[in-house]
Amino acid sequence: MAKITLDNLAHSYLPKPVTEDDFALKELNLDWSDGEAYALLGASGCGKSTLLNIISGLLHPSQGRILFDDKDMTMAPTTQRNIAQVFQFPVVYDTMTVRDNLAFPLRNRGADPAYIQTRVQQIAAMIGMEDTLNRKARGLTADAKQKISLGRGMVREDVNALLFDEPLTVIDPHMKWELRTQLKSLHHEFGHTMIYVTHDQTEALTFADKVVVMYDGRVVQMGTPQELFETPEHTFVGYFIGSPGMNLMDADVKGDKAVIGGVEIALGKGFGTPTGKVELGVRPEFTSLQAGDSGLPVTIKRVEDVGRHKIVRTDFQGTEINVIAPEGGEISPDMNRIVFDTAGVNVYSDSWRVAPKVA
Repeated sequence: MAKITLDNLAHSYLPKPVTEDDFALKELNLDWSDGEAYALLGASGCGKSTLLNIISGLLHPSQGRILFDDKDMTMAPTTQRNIAQVFQFPVVYDTMTVRDNLAFPLRNRGADPAYIQTRVQQIAAMIGMEDTLNRKARGLTADAKQKISLGRGMVREDVNALLFDEPLTVIDPHMKWELRTQLKSLHHEFGHTMIYVTHDQTEALTFADKVVVMYDGRVVQMGTPQELFETPEHTFVGYFIGSPGMNLMDADVKGDKAVIGGVEIALGKGFGTPTGKVELGVRPEFTSLQAGDSGLPVTIKRVEDVGRHKIVRTDFQGTEINVIAPEGGEISPDMNRIVFDTAGVNVYSDSWRVAPKVA
């Protein structure tokens, strides 16, 4: 296990990058604490896999350093980093049995045969493949092969870090949940540093102690699931986390008031006078419908009943505003105003969150 430090790190696939846009991974400084479970979350092409491959040594960064427990490993080969990595698509030895595939990393390091047997049995139980240990990998389904690949990544207990690059893509939904639960159990039992790449917010939020959200080649926020939900530091985090994502509305903010489409609303706290592209961000969970004269006048477009609650899609001067309403709550025709719980209001300037002023 190791603390992993990224120092002034950036990477470009171009031989001579000039501008910031030439970098697939823009400059970042980040510490991954020893023994914590992280998720790298973001849309395809945002730099997640590039960052993971730099950590594992499959890529050397264009600039900056990577340190394990403060030791510079920037140019160290993968073999010296003591990393286990599981890729998006299964990598197995077809001519070997499932047992031999799982045992391979341990045999390669000269582990005691009795320990290998015990450990392989433990991992086989974890991935649900005890009954197929003596079968050749050839001919197994893609999800079975990926479980072997996952098990082989987890079989060693002495690694500095376990890296997972969207490992559950080819796994059926029910097994995804089980394997994710097993990964969390493994983390709690052995305390490995784990970094899990995914574009699925459910996977990220249920797996990780902290989620690292990436957008356009940069880290825009690292925090707990609660922090990402309540105080998104970037509009992308607000949009990407949650279902539906955060409502974003152009606003003119002055102090503790905002004007949206000519309508003034109270913010509950002061934000000064932010400049640039100013937006108000409020999650649907902090948004409610009511009748009366206060709030933003809206038109209800449709109501989606998703079982646990209702999602009310409304229109305010061409901007969609979503509301989460209780499952048993009544939505009447005269409920044509939206109000915000000021505890859930965030203000953004050029996509970055503006901290409220302390009184």
